[in-house]
Amino acid sequence: MPDDHRGEAPRGTPHASHPEVLKRLKRAQGHLATVMAMIEADRGCLDIAQQLQAVESAIANAKRLLVHDHIDNCIERAAGPVSRGTRVALDEFKAIARYL
Repeated sequence: MPDDHRGEAPRGTPHASHPEVLKRLKRAQGHLATVMAMIEADRGCLDIAQQLQAVESAIANAKRLLVHDHIDNCIERAAGPVSRGTRVALDEFKAIARYL
């Protein structure tokens, strides 16, 4: 059976970034709970929109951190030693991934 997780940490072994990703997701969860309470309380649309932006930002930051951790650890570990040209391509990939 092929190993679909080559280069990744063994299952049950969290990446170093996972606690920070989880923290950001919990922050998003808190903001979302606030949005729902604001809607139930018939708060103003501007206030609700600002909280929704906070939810989006927290999730986007968690996703970005997870993707960057995957590039830095899983992909590079799987690739092993690489040529200078491949190193440049990986560095460019990391740079462009910041815009996710």
